[in-house]
Amino acid sequence: MPPAGAGRPPPGTASPSGYNRAMNHSMAQARATIRCEPAVWKSAASLVAAALLSLLFLSSGLWKITGVEAWAMRLAQARVPEALSIPGTLALGIAETMAGALLLVPRLRRWGAWLALALLVIFMTWFALNYAALRGQDCSCFPWLKRVVGPGFFAGDAVMLVLAALAAVWAPRAAGLRTAALMLGAVSVFALVSYGAQTVRQTGTKAPARITVDGRPYPLGQGRFFLFFFNPMCMHCMDAAHRMSALDWGETRVVAIPVDQPQFSRQFLTESGLKAGVSTDFDSLKRIFRYTTDPFGVAVINGREKSPVTQFEGAEPAASLRRLGLVK
Repeated sequence: MPPAGAGRPPPGTASPSGYNRAMNHSMAQARATIRCEPAVWKSAASLVAAALLSLLFLSSGLWKITGVEAWAMRLAQARVPEALSIPGTLALGIAETMAGALLLVPRLRRWGAWLALALLVIFMTWFALNYAALRGQDCSCFPWLKRVVGPGFFAGDAVMLVLAALAAVWAPRAAGLRTAALMLGAVSVFALVSYGAQTVRQTGTKAPARITVDGRPYPLGQGRFFLFFFNPMCMHCMDAAHRMSALDWGETRVVAIPVDQPQFSRQFLTESGLKAGVSTDFDSLKRIFRYTTDPFGVAVINGREKSPVTQFEGAEPAASLRRLGLVK
C-alpha cells in the first residue's frame, strides 16, 4: 500500500493540472485581448488618416469662421440661397472645426471621422447636383489649395472619404459625450464672437481723402459714394452690375474698382450699363476696406465707411443700398 501523500506535489507547488488550467486561462485571455485590440498597423493607419483630415478640416473651418462675409459670398456663388449664406457659413465653419478637433482626440476620433465623412458626402452631392452651373468655378476650401469644380474636385474628395473611413473604422471605440459637447460649445462661442468682431471692424473706417478715378484726383470727404470691387471676367459681377444699373442712384456716385485685368473695365461697364468712374487704386483700397472677394461693395458717406455690401443675389444689393440711403 503506497504511503499517504504519495503522488501529490510537494507543499507550496501547483499541481500539474492546476498549472495547466492557469496557463490555458492566461492564453485564452491573451487571445481575447488580441482579438479585441486592432493590429498595430491599423492603429497607425487610423492615426495618420486622422491627422491629415484634422489638418484639412481645421484649416477650412477656421478660415470660414474668421472670414464669414467672404465665405458667405462664396456660398451664394455656389447656388446656396443668399438668405442662408451667413448662417450656412457659420454652421459649416463650426462643423468642420469640430470634425478637425474631434479627430485629434483618440477617444473622440471615431465621431470626428464620421462627421468629416458626412460633410464630404454633403459637399460632393451638392456639387454633383449643381455641376452644370458650377463647373469651372473656384471651390477652394483650404487657404493654401486652389481647386475648381470638375473631375479633379471629386477625385480629391474621394481620397478624403477614404481617409475618413480609415480613421473611423480603425479608431478606438468612441467615448466622452460630455467632452464633445463642451468642445462644440467652445467652438460655437468662438465662431459667434469672431463674427461679431468682424462686423464691428468693417464699419466706421475712415476713407482716404481722395483716390484716383479716371486718371484724376477724386475726393471722398463729402457726399455719398458706392465703391464697387469687381472682376471684369466674373459673370457674377456682371450680373450684379447689370441689376445695379437699373437703380436710381440720385446723388450717390459709383466708383468701380477692378481687382484684376483693369484694361477691360470700360468694356465691362458698357456691357453692364452701370454708370461709374473707374479707379485703379485697388491695392490701397482693399487694405483699408478689408476687401474679401468679388463682387464686393462699400458704402462711404462723408468720408467714412457706413457699411460693407456683400450680398448680390435676389433682392440684394438693392435692399441694402436703399436701407443705407444710397439709392431711391
